[in-house]
Amino acid sequence: MATVGRTCCHFAKRLQLNSTSPQSIIKRWSNTVPQRLVERQRESSLSSAHIKKEDVDKSVKVPKDFTAMYPEFLPNRFEGWITDNLRDALERKDMLNRRRQIHLPEFYVGSLIAVSAADHFAPNKTNRFVGICIDRFGQGLNHCFILRNVIDGQGVEIKYFLYNPTIQKIEVLKLEKRADEHLRYLRDAPQEYSTVSFDLKATLLPRGQPVPVNNIKITLNPKPWLEKWERQELNGAEFTVNLSAKQQKKFDVSQIQPRIDKFDLMKKHRTSVSKRERESISREMYKSNTMED
Repeated sequence: MATVGRTCCHFAKRLQLNSTSPQSIIKRWSNTVPQRLVERQRESSLSSAHIKKEDVDKSVKVPKDFTAMYPEFLPNRFEGWITDNLRDALERKDMLNRRRQIHLPEFYVGSLIAVSAADHFAPNKTNRFVGICIDRFGQGLNHCFILRNVIDGQGVEIKYFLYNPTIQKIEVLKLEKRADEHLRYLRDAPQEYSTVSFDLKATLLPRGQPVPVNNIKITLNPKPWLEKWERQELNGAEFTVNLSAKQQKKFDVSQIQPRIDKFDLMKKHRTSVSKRERESISREMYKSNTMED
């Protein structure tokens, strides 16, 4: 104890002799980044300051539905996610390089797609899977999509990373949209809505024609379900739910938070991309001429 006391006193006297103000103590004992590294990052072409000051050719006319066709180019804006403009710019550069090597077509949730990917265990080292796209999620290089099909009476789903280098070819057999953002409720629907023939021929959509929207209403199977679909605003699913008084009370409570979040401006600011940033990224990607067929 005596040794510890003498050490503490010695350290206190050392601070009193070498520094006389709290600012000098913080400056001495805190970790700082060298000024030369800060200046180098500011002068980099990928810095956020340089990107904002960069002159963007506003004469380029970007299609209105460009971000809907390629949602992976928008940066991550999730609750608790740290925004990093440098990382987002590097990811967009890698995505463009990947698109120069392989054709990644336009498709939406509800489109019928065939994906050919490298498979070391397949007879010809290539595996081809056909299915309906039931979900797309993630931004940047982590953008994924899920294909679902029914094979021998068993539902099969495969999740692909869009920019996975093992993907060799993506074919859009039928291009269409659905009324919902996802079709995960097909897992609790009759299998006929998820069955796609592997011998299906591609149906080409004439250039310039808008993508058709399939407003089909799918009747779900009786409960139990994999998710609580009654709590989601689904336009393409039909179901009948008989709730007891206790279940109805829980359902009413679950709808309170979404109503509150609608008026939370700070949360909307943290989790959304501004219109100016969206337009800037769209022009940058569209000018690369890699999106055209």
